[in-house]
Amino acid sequence: MLLLKGAPVAQSITAQVNADAAQLELEGVVPRLSIVRMGEDPSDIAYENAAIKRCGMTGVAVKQVTLPASATQEAVIAMIDWLNKDDSIHGILILRPLPKHIDEAAVCAALNSEKDVDGITAVSLGGVFAGHDAGFPPCTAQACIDLLEFYSYGFAGKRAVVVGRSLAVGKPVSMLLLNRHATVTVCHTRTRDLHKICREAELVIVAAGVKGVVDGSFLSLSQTVVDVGIHVSEDGKLSGDIDMGDRQVEAYTPVPGGVGSVTTAVLVKHVVIAARRQKRPGM
Repeated sequence: MLLLKGAPVAQSITAQVNADAAQLELEGVVPRLSIVRMGEDPSDIAYENAAIKRCGMTGVAVKQVTLPASATQEAVIAMIDWLNKDDSIHGILILRPLPKHIDEAAVCAALNSEKDVDGITAVSLGGVFAGHDAGFPPCTAQACIDLLEFYSYGFAGKRAVVVGRSLAVGKPVSMLLLNRHATVTVCHTRTRDLHKICREAELVIVAAGVKGVVDGSFLSLSQTVVDVGIHVSEDGKLSGDIDMGDRQVEAYTPVPGGVGSVTTAVLVKHVVIAARRQKRPGM
Protein backbone atom coordinates (compact mmCIF):
# COMPACT_ATOMS: atom_id res chain seq x y z
CA MET A 1 0.00 0.00 0.00
CA LEU A 2 1.51 3.31 -1.14
CA LEU A 3 1.43 6.27 1.23
CA LEU A 4 0.79 9.47 -0.71
CA LYS A 5 2.70 11.79 1.59
CA GLY A 6 2.23 15.51 1.18
CA ALA A 7 5.68 16.65 2.30
CA PRO A 8 7.60 15.90 -0.92
CA VAL A 9 4.80 17.46 -2.97
CA ALA A 10 4.88 20.62 -0.87
CA GLN A 11 8.67 20.73 -1.09
CA SER A 12 8.55 20.50 -4.88
CA ILE A 13 5.97 23.30 -5.16
CA THR A 14 7.85 25.43 -2.64
CA ALA A 15 11.13 25.12 -4.55
CA GLN A 16 9.49 26.39 -7.74
CA VAL A 17 7.69 29.18 -5.88
CA ASN A 18 10.98 30.22 -4.30
CA ALA A 19 12.60 30.56 -7.71
CA ASP A 20 9.63 32.47 -9.13
CA ALA A 21 9.48 34.82 -6.13
CA ALA A 22 13.23 35.49 -6.39
CA GLN A 23 12.83 36.43 -10.06
CA LEU A 24 9.98 38.80 -9.21
CA GLU A 25 12.10 40.43 -6.51
CA LEU A 26 14.84 41.04 -9.09
CA GLU A 27 12.15 42.83 -11.10
CA GLY A 28 11.26 45.02 -8.12
CA VAL A 29 8.19 43.14 -6.86
CA VAL A 30 7.94 41.40 -3.49
CA PRO A 31 4.90 39.06 -3.53
CA ARG A 32 2.75 39.79 -0.50
CA LEU A 33 -0.15 37.91 1.07
CA SER A 34 -2.62 39.44 3.50
CA ILE A 35 -4.31 37.02 5.90
CA VAL A 36 -7.60 38.26 7.35
CA ARG A 37 -8.82 36.54 10.51
CA MET A 38 -11.83 37.26 12.70
CA GLY A 39 -11.55 36.17 16.31
CA GLU A 40 -9.26 33.60 17.90
CA ASP A 41 -10.48 30.25 16.60
CA PRO A 42 -7.66 27.70 17.18
CA SER A 43 -8.04 26.05 13.76
CA ASP A 44 -7.87 29.46 12.03
CA ILE A 45 -4.76 30.35 14.01
CA ALA A 46 -3.16 27.00 13.19
CA TYR A 47 -3.75 27.48 9.46
CA GLU A 48 -2.57 31.08 9.62
CA ASN A 49 0.66 29.99 11.32
CA ALA A 50 1.20 27.25 8.75
CA ALA A 51 0.67 29.73 5.91
CA ILE A 52 3.09 32.22 7.48
CA LYS A 53 5.70 29.50 7.86
CA ARG A 54 5.30 28.47 4.22
CA CYS A 55 5.57 32.10 3.09
CA GLY A 56 8.79 32.38 5.06
CA MET A 57 10.24 29.52 3.01
CA THR A 58 9.51 31.22 -0.30
CA GLY A 59 10.20 34.93 0.01
CA VAL A 60 6.51 35.82 0.13
CA ALA A 61 5.80 38.64 2.57
CA VAL A 62 2.81 38.49 4.91
CA LYS A 63 0.51 41.16 6.30
CA GLN A 64 -1.70 39.86 9.11
CA VAL A 65 -5.04 41.53 9.74
CA THR A 66 -6.97 40.43 12.82
CA LEU A 67 -10.46 41.66 13.57
CA PRO A 68 -12.45 40.89 16.72
CA ALA A 69 -15.09 38.18 16.33
CA SER A 70 -17.67 40.86 17.16
CA ALA A 71 -16.64 43.14 14.26
CA THR A 72 -19.52 44.39 12.15
CA GLN A 73 -20.26 43.48 8.56
CA GLU A 74 -19.41 47.05 7.58
CA ALA A 75 -16.02 46.88 9.30
CA VAL A 76 -15.10 43.65 7.54
CA ILE A 77 -16.14 44.96 4.12
CA ALA A 78 -14.22 48.19 4.75
CA MET A 79 -11.08 46.21 5.60
CA ILE A 80 -11.40 44.11 2.45
CA ASP A 81 -11.87 47.27 0.38
CA TRP A 82 -8.75 48.80 1.92
CA LEU A 83 -6.69 45.71 1.09
CA ASN A 84 -8.13 45.61 -2.44
CA LYS A 85 -6.77 49.13 -3.01
CA ASP A 86 -3.32 48.44 -1.54
CA ASP A 87 -1.06 47.79 -4.53
CA SER A 88 1.59 46.16 -2.31
CA ILE A 89 -0.87 43.32 -1.49
CA HIS A 90 -1.12 40.72 -4.25
CA GLY A 91 -3.18 38.04 -2.53
CA ILE A 92 -5.84 38.09 0.20
CA LEU A 93 -6.76 35.04 2.26
CA ILE A 94 -9.94 35.35 4.33
CA LEU A 95 -10.06 32.65 6.98
CA ARG A 96 -13.48 31.02 7.06
CA PRO A 97 -16.05 30.21 8.25
CA LEU A 98 -16.78 33.72 9.45
CA PRO A 99 -18.87 34.42 12.57
CA LYS A 100 -22.57 33.76 12.08
CA HIS A 101 -23.56 37.43 12.11
CA ILE A 102 -21.42 38.07 9.01
CA ASP A 103 -22.84 37.58 5.51
CA GLU A 104 -20.03 35.44 4.13
CA ALA A 105 -21.28 35.67 0.54
CA ALA A 106 -21.16 39.47 0.70
CA VAL A 107 -17.60 39.39 2.04
CA CYS A 108 -16.51 37.03 -0.74
CA ALA A 109 -18.18 39.28 -3.30
CA ALA A 110 -16.32 42.31 -1.92
CA LEU A 111 -12.93 40.73 -2.60
CA ASN A 112 -11.04 41.83 -5.73
CA SER A 113 -10.95 38.68 -7.87
CA GLU A 114 -7.36 39.45 -8.95
CA LYS A 115 -6.30 39.04 -5.30
CA ASP A 116 -8.52 36.03 -4.60
CA VAL A 117 -5.83 33.39 -4.07
CA ASP A 118 -8.17 30.86 -2.40
CA GLY A 119 -10.89 30.68 -5.04
CA ILE A 120 -13.82 32.21 -3.17
CA THR A 121 -15.07 34.79 -5.68
CA ALA A 122 -17.51 34.17 -8.52
CA VAL A 123 -14.75 34.86 -11.06
CA SER A 124 -12.45 32.21 -9.58
CA LEU A 125 -15.17 29.59 -9.22
CA GLY A 126 -16.42 30.40 -12.70
CA GLY A 127 -12.93 29.70 -14.00
CA VAL A 128 -12.90 26.31 -12.30
CA PHE A 129 -16.30 25.32 -13.65
CA ALA A 130 -15.58 26.65 -17.16
CA GLY A 131 -12.11 25.10 -17.26
CA HIS A 132 -10.12 28.31 -17.83
CA ASP A 133 -7.51 30.28 -15.87
CA ALA A 134 -9.60 33.18 -14.56
CA GLY A 135 -8.80 33.52 -10.87
CA PHE A 136 -7.60 30.51 -8.90
CA PRO A 137 -9.13 27.23 -7.75
CA PRO A 138 -9.63 26.84 -3.98
CA CYS A 139 -6.28 25.84 -2.52
CA THR A 140 -7.36 22.54 -0.95
CA ALA A 141 -9.10 21.38 -4.13
CA GLN A 142 -6.00 22.20 -6.17
CA ALA A 143 -3.81 20.51 -3.55
CA CYS A 144 -5.68 17.22 -4.12
CA ILE A 145 -4.92 17.40 -7.83
CA ASP A 146 -1.29 18.50 -7.39
CA LEU A 147 -0.67 15.68 -4.92
CA LEU A 148 -2.07 13.02 -7.26
CA GLU A 149 -0.21 14.44 -10.26
CA PHE A 150 3.06 14.42 -8.29
CA TYR A 151 2.60 10.68 -7.83
CA SER A 152 1.83 10.29 -11.56
CA TYR A 153 -1.82 9.40 -11.13
CA GLY A 154 -3.58 9.11 -14.49
CA PHE A 155 -7.04 10.70 -14.33
CA ALA A 156 -8.30 10.05 -17.85
CA GLY A 157 -11.15 7.56 -17.94
CA LYS A 158 -10.98 6.79 -14.20
CA ARG A 159 -14.17 6.42 -12.17
CA ALA A 160 -13.88 8.95 -9.37
CA VAL A 161 -16.17 9.50 -6.40
CA VAL A 162 -16.05 12.75 -4.44
CA VAL A 163 -17.76 12.64 -1.05
CA GLY A 164 -18.56 16.26 -0.21
CA ARG A 165 -20.25 19.11 -2.07
CA SER A 166 -18.82 22.29 -0.56
CA LEU A 167 -17.58 25.17 -2.70
CA ALA A 168 -14.28 24.94 -0.82
CA VAL A 169 -13.41 21.39 -1.91
CA GLY A 170 -16.11 19.01 -3.10
CA LYS A 171 -17.59 20.88 -6.06
CA PRO A 172 -14.37 22.45 -7.37
CA VAL A 173 -12.30 19.28 -7.09
CA SER A 174 -15.04 17.48 -9.03
CA MET A 175 -14.68 20.04 -11.83
CA LEU A 176 -10.89 19.79 -11.76
CA LEU A 177 -11.22 16.01 -12.15
CA LEU A 178 -13.68 16.40 -15.02
CA ASN A 179 -11.27 18.79 -16.72
CA ARG A 180 -8.72 15.96 -16.57
CA HIS A 181 -11.16 13.52 -18.22
CA ALA A 182 -12.15 11.52 -15.13
CA THR A 183 -15.75 10.33 -14.82
CA VAL A 184 -16.99 11.87 -11.60
CA THR A 185 -19.80 11.05 -9.18
CA VAL A 186 -20.45 13.64 -6.45
CA CYS A 187 -21.87 12.25 -3.20
CA HIS A 188 -22.60 13.64 0.24
CA THR A 189 -23.78 12.56 3.67
CA ARG A 190 -27.36 12.06 2.42
CA THR A 191 -26.42 9.95 -0.60
CA ARG A 192 -28.19 6.60 -0.63
CA ASP A 193 -25.99 3.53 -1.09
CA LEU A 194 -22.85 5.60 -0.45
CA HIS A 195 -21.08 2.40 0.60
CA LYS A 196 -21.80 0.75 -2.77
CA ILE A 197 -20.95 3.84 -4.85
CA CYS A 198 -17.58 4.29 -3.14
CA ARG A 199 -16.60 0.65 -3.54
CA GLU A 200 -17.17 0.83 -7.31
CA ALA A 201 -14.80 3.78 -7.79
CA GLU A 202 -11.13 3.75 -8.73
CA LEU A 203 -10.43 7.09 -7.05
CA VAL A 204 -12.17 8.19 -3.85
CA ILE A 205 -11.77 11.75 -2.49
CA VAL A 206 -13.50 12.35 0.83
CA ALA A 207 -14.10 15.97 1.81
CA ALA A 208 -17.35 15.90 3.76
CA GLY A 209 -15.99 17.47 6.94
CA VAL A 210 -17.46 14.63 9.00
CA LYS A 211 -15.15 12.41 11.00
CA GLY A 212 -15.47 8.74 10.00
CA VAL A 213 -18.11 9.38 7.33
CA VAL A 214 -16.33 6.71 5.27
CA ASP A 215 -14.90 3.57 6.87
CA GLY A 216 -12.89 0.65 5.60
CA SER A 217 -15.98 -1.21 4.40
CA PHE A 218 -16.53 1.53 1.78
CA LEU A 219 -13.13 0.87 0.20
CA SER A 220 -11.49 -1.81 -1.93
CA LEU A 221 -7.97 -3.04 -2.69
CA SER A 222 -7.55 -1.42 -6.10
CA GLN A 223 -8.41 2.15 -5.08
CA THR A 224 -6.51 5.38 -4.61
CA VAL A 225 -7.99 7.24 -1.63
CA VAL A 226 -7.58 10.92 -0.71
CA ASP A 227 -8.70 12.04 2.75
CA VAL A 228 -9.19 15.82 2.94
CA GLY A 229 -10.72 15.89 6.43
CA ILE A 230 -8.93 17.07 9.53
CA HIS A 231 -10.35 16.61 13.02
CA VAL A 232 -8.74 17.15 16.41
CA SER A 233 -9.76 14.94 19.34
CA GLU A 234 -9.80 16.09 22.96
CA ASP A 235 -6.36 14.57 23.49
CA GLY A 236 -4.97 16.43 20.47
CA LYS A 237 -4.88 13.47 18.09
CA LEU A 238 -5.55 14.25 14.43
CA SER A 239 -7.79 12.17 12.20
CA GLY A 240 -9.56 12.54 8.87
CA ASP A 241 -12.96 11.92 7.33
CA ILE A 242 -12.01 8.27 6.74
CA ASP A 243 -11.68 5.56 9.35
CA MET A 244 -9.52 3.09 7.44
CA GLY A 245 -9.34 0.51 10.20
CA ASP A 246 -7.23 -2.36 8.87
CA ARG A 247 -8.48 -1.94 5.28
CA GLN A 248 -5.81 -2.14 2.58
CA VAL A 249 -6.07 0.00 -0.57
CA GLU A 250 -3.66 0.63 -3.41
CA ALA A 251 -2.68 4.15 -2.25
CA TYR A 252 -3.94 6.70 0.24
CA THR A 253 -3.14 10.04 1.84
CA PRO A 254 -2.36 9.91 5.58
CA VAL A 255 -3.85 12.28 8.15
CA PRO A 256 -1.84 14.13 9.25
CA GLY A 257 0.85 14.34 6.58
CA GLY A 258 -1.25 14.30 3.42
CA VAL A 259 -3.27 17.00 1.68
CA GLY A 260 -2.91 19.62 4.43
CA SER A 261 0.80 20.24 3.90
CA VAL A 262 0.24 20.72 0.16
CA THR A 263 -2.53 23.29 0.67
CA THR A 264 -0.28 26.03 2.05
CA ALA A 265 2.25 25.39 -0.74
CA VAL A 266 -0.53 25.90 -3.29
CA LEU A 267 -1.55 29.09 -1.48
CA VAL A 268 1.89 30.70 -1.82
CA LYS A 269 2.10 29.51 -5.44
CA HIS A 270 -1.14 31.38 -6.12
CA VAL A 271 0.22 34.52 -4.43
CA VAL A 272 3.31 34.55 -6.64
CA ILE A 273 1.24 33.97 -9.79
CA ALA A 274 -1.08 36.79 -8.71
CA ALA A 275 1.91 39.08 -8.18
CA ARG A 276 3.16 38.28 -11.67
CA ARG A 277 -0.28 38.99 -13.18
CA GLN A 278 -0.56 42.31 -11.31
CA LYS A 279 2.94 43.50 -12.19
CA ARG A 280 2.65 46.81 -13.98
CA PRO A 281 4.54 47.39 -17.26
CA GLY A 282 7.89 49.06 -16.69
CA MET A 283 8.37 47.75 -13.17
